[in-house]
Amino acid sequence: MLDKIVSSCLSPVLSQEKREKRRENRAFRELVNKEKEIGMGGSASGAGHQNERSATLPDYLERPTVDRGDLPTKFPEERIKEVDDKDKGTPDEWVPRHPELIRLTGRHPLNCEPPLTRNYEAGFFLPASLHFVRNHGACPQLNWDDHKIKIHGLVDRPMEITMDQLAMMPTVRVPITMVCAGNRRREENMIKKTIGFSWGASACSTSVWTGVRLGDLLRLCGVRTRAQGANHVCFVGADPLPKDNYGTSMKIERALDPAYDVLIAFEQNGKRLLPDHGYPVRLIIPGYIGGRMVKWLTEIEVTENESTNYYHYFDNRVLPSHVDAERATAEGWWYKPEYIINDLNINSAMVYPQHDEILKLSGSDGQKYTLKGYAYSGGGRKVIRSEISFDDGKTWNLAKLKHTEKPNAYGKYWCWCHWELEINVLDLVGIEEISLRSWDEGMNCQPKDITWNVMGMMNNCHFRVKVHPIKHEGALALQFEHPTVAANGPGGWMVPKKSEPESAPAPKAPEPAKKPVPKGPGGATFTLEEISKHNTKESAWFVHDGKVYDATEYLEDHPGGAESILITAGQDATEEFDAIHSTKARALLDKYYIGEVGDSTSDASSARSSTSSEVVTEVKQLVALDKTKRIPFKLVEKHVLSHDTRRFRFALQSPEHILGLPVGNHMLLAGRVDGKLVMRAYTPTSSDDDVGYFDLVIKVYFKGVHPKFPDGGILSQHFESLEIGDTMEVKGPIGHVTYHEKGNFTVHGKDVKLNEVGFICGGTGITPAYQIIKAITKDKKDKTKAYLIYANKTEDDILLREELDELAAKYPKKFKLHYTLDDPPKGWKHSQGFINEDMIKRHMPSYNKKAMVMMCGPPPMIKYACVPNLEKNGFPEGSYLSF
Repeated sequence: MLDKIVSSCLSPVLSQEKREKRRENRAFRELVNKEKEIGMGGSASGAGHQNERSATLPDYLERPTVDRGDLPTKFPEERIKEVDDKDKGTPDEWVPRHPELIRLTGRHPLNCEPPLTRNYEAGFFLPASLHFVRNHGACPQLNWDDHKIKIHGLVDRPMEITMDQLAMMPTVRVPITMVCAGNRRREENMIKKTIGFSWGASACSTSVWTGVRLGDLLRLCGVRTRAQGANHVCFVGADPLPKDNYGTSMKIERALDPAYDVLIAFEQNGKRLLPDHGYPVRLIIPGYIGGRMVKWLTEIEVTENESTNYYHYFDNRVLPSHVDAERATAEGWWYKPEYIINDLNINSAMVYPQHDEILKLSGSDGQKYTLKGYAYSGGGRKVIRSEISFDDGKTWNLAKLKHTEKPNAYGKYWCWCHWELEINVLDLVGIEEISLRSWDEGMNCQPKDITWNVMGMMNNCHFRVKVHPIKHEGALALQFEHPTVAANGPGGWMVPKKSEPESAPAPKAPEPAKKPVPKGPGGATFTLEEISKHNTKESAWFVHDGKVYDATEYLEDHPGGAESILITAGQDATEEFDAIHSTKARALLDKYYIGEVGDSTSDASSARSSTSSEVVTEVKQLVALDKTKRIPFKLVEKHVLSHDTRRFRFALQSPEHILGLPVGNHMLLAGRVDGKLVMRAYTPTSSDDDVGYFDLVIKVYFKGVHPKFPDGGILSQHFESLEIGDTMEVKGPIGHVTYHEKGNFTVHGKDVKLNEVGFICGGTGITPAYQIIKAITKDKKDKTKAYLIYANKTEDDILLREELDELAAKYPKKFKLHYTLDDPPKGWKHSQGFINEDMIKRHMPSYNKKAMVMMCGPPPMIKYACVPNLEKNGFPEGSYLSF
């Protein structure tokens, strides 16, 4: 009964909506029909493309319905209905995706390619679900019935058209091979790290796209001429990104030229578009790089100048090899029009033999093998030959091309071709590699070597497969090795091999007798063995550049707490000190100088080794961390959380190990950048409940983004360059705040009992607070109340947003959460701007002897925003701290 009542109430509304939509569609059809009377349009024939049309269309839209004969009506299809587990918990958890796709940037956003052999074996056309994907962010959830495209700018009749109206216009079907400009980028990343992630050789996919010619749509809107200033057509998608909605532009001549088949497409392989490929509508520019083909299209604007969109300038460029990202930004290289990429270049790759394929040798002269692969070019140019060399390019063998595609009415080729070459297997014996190159009808040929560029775009050097003679199952065989594989997977002759265990060192020649070390101003020399004994709070010595310092007096004054010094007490701290501290900090050493390092019959490391072994015997749980030395941990997972945020997972020594980091502490991570050790403190987002690994969420500070810090973050960029299997050295724990349980803290070595604890964090300073908040909320018996004010520039900068929101929703009585942003979006429900007195009054606990506020963030935030306003709210010195 209720359903009938609701239905009867809504029926007039729905009927009104339908009537309004019919009225709009009739008006649109009348506008199209009036064009015939105006006499606009061109003479371009679309012969060769299927066409659905109204009987009363204007001349320039009246094209014969002719199918070229090479376009099928049925396509290979693999429907995917299930959401991949990798997408659960991400903004794309509603999008079904093929499980075989190779993910290149972790779970989210999706950037992926099909396995190379899968791509090839699918035939000429690839199932849409296996098409490569390049997403900068989440897929917008759009609806066919509601979606509109706004067409405006230098046109006489600006309009917004619906999808139904777009489908009323004559449609054409165009086969194209879409290619990402980063195809084969991982090869460049093996030469030198680019700013792009590692595409393999399968970022190319072939489909038939159905849609309306862009030129027809623009003429319908009364597009103006070049003389009237109409030089470019700009496009914008519906995907909101940190810098802009994705957008770009093209020159108007190509947009209007029917020879180039530019489409506003709404079908792929005869079906509505998939979410990852732009549903409900996208731009298709045959022969161009994929980065120009805007998905989720919402806006078309005819302009005098090219697009001003951020991604039009800071993506899809090939800069000279000597220009890095910093120089490009400082000197304006991104804006130079000569470096923009539009047309694809000639390229090819070898599919068979596959990477790691083993070919048994029969010993027969008649044993044959067929080499296979693909080739493509841009601009409508036909691939005219593919060649194979077995002697590093001295001689070449012509492969057989398989052109499935026929040219369009203007002689343009938009698709890849396959090539094959049958060889005698014995001809492979004794050769080191197989080289491949291809040519197009413009006589463009692939170069022999890589031309590195900072974005890693358009790599099209010879594709070279190494040939290794091996023994397999007791017989001679050949094993083949491609230059790289997709993503960060192991394998490929260009990928640096992990170093083998070193053999026992050869006996060293006797060292010359050391000269006596002159005594320093401190008046003494100390052996390393003696120094190693001064490793406690009562006496903390360390060595820097051969000089001995007594830092005992400075323990309580050190900004990082006493543990930051004690972690290297009794040791040579030269490398680690320099990795962490500035020149200003080094100047402070003189005050604590006591002497020089002298000769010793034993060294500090041997003295420490006996001590550490005694400690291990007392510990029942396998603990990964060690305060006295850096331990390497291997990267096993890397996930892209946003444009500049990554989640890294490192494996511990065994699946049974725990990290051993007390809640509230941090650890020092070390990496070598340009041969120099760099160390920074980080707090993982995982805890000791997570056995066998630890997770880090890290914000990458890229070069050339912040004008005050043009070099970006040295170590965070090093993290970004890590490949799966690489290691980072970790030392710890350190820290002056430790949370035990049930409100019990240790702060600067003193035990403190709290009922309420507030946290004020900025940016990446959230991680130590998150550890404590997580520990409080997960313990049902813990009655401590936690408060958090978290400050960031934009909503996209909020780290651990989902985790924090979930804790606040799940434990509203134990955890109060509030955000503040410099630049909030519309409808933002939290605060805007700097942390102020009122914000602290509303969202922090009131001062009492069982309450404390802990701060972690940029020093100016703490010094000028947090501390003064805490004191205005009655918090005396000692009731707040920075950690």
